[in-house]
Amino acid sequence: MEKIRIQKIIADSGYCSRRKAEELIAQGRVKVGGRDCSPGDKALPGKDIITVDGEPIRAAKKKQLCYIMLHKPRGYVTTMRDDRGRKCVTELIADYPERVYPVGRLDRNSEGLLLFTNDGAFANDIMHPSKHISKTYRVTVRPDVDDELLAQLAEGVVIDGKKTLPATVLVLDKEPGRVVLQMTIHEGRNRQIRKMCEAVGLEVARLKRTSIGPLKLGMLAPGEYRELKPDDPNFLTMTIQGKKELEKLSHADISPDD
Repeated sequence: MEKIRIQKIIADSGYCSRRKAEELIAQGRVKVGGRDCSPGDKALPGKDIITVDGEPIRAAKKKQLCYIMLHKPRGYVTTMRDDRGRKCVTELIADYPERVYPVGRLDRNSEGLLLFTNDGAFANDIMHPSKHISKTYRVTVRPDVDDELLAQLAEGVVIDGKKTLPATVLVLDKEPGRVVLQMTIHEGRNRQIRKMCEAVGLEVARLKRTSIGPLKLGMLAPGEYRELKPDDPNFLTMTIQGKKELEKLSHADISPDD
């Protein structure tokens, strides 16, 4: 039996995504056979005992892969559990029979489409910056926007010392002191939409994610979820769209994220 990377074993077990597993390893919370491990280390699945915070990871077994889309309401944090007593998104899918985890995150004050899965490879594809899966948001901002400001957002602004990739920005509604924008980005940087708006002097009053790739929130009510089926045409084209978006960006002579 060939050894494989520890983060993949953890993700395949359904404990969390591969990206999250990498973070846990880097934080020193993962052990193999009682010994500390490092990012990049490998182990024998089903043979070596792997623990996270002292809890053994169950060996991966043939399982049904599950995919869920949830309409996250405001006021919930995107985590499996919270030691500060805040409401977690997992409370909204407590009746789902399989153990799934969120793909990416929406901050506490944001709402909209959030995916859950127990498929580590799928989660990694959606979250990895190199895939450039598009994400669309309905953003209510204050006080006002003009063509120059819209062009700045579309061309990219510097946040956290790095310029954002080109975005699509449309005005959906405009009133005195209040504008509703539709923003489509091709990255997944931390609080990216809020930081982009702040960089050009806009205050975000409301933020709602309406789609991830071809998957749309639609009429799903806040707090409700539905299961996605792998034969859903939109679901099947998820990673294909990411590749197409990356090709577009490459033609525009823009470097993708590391």
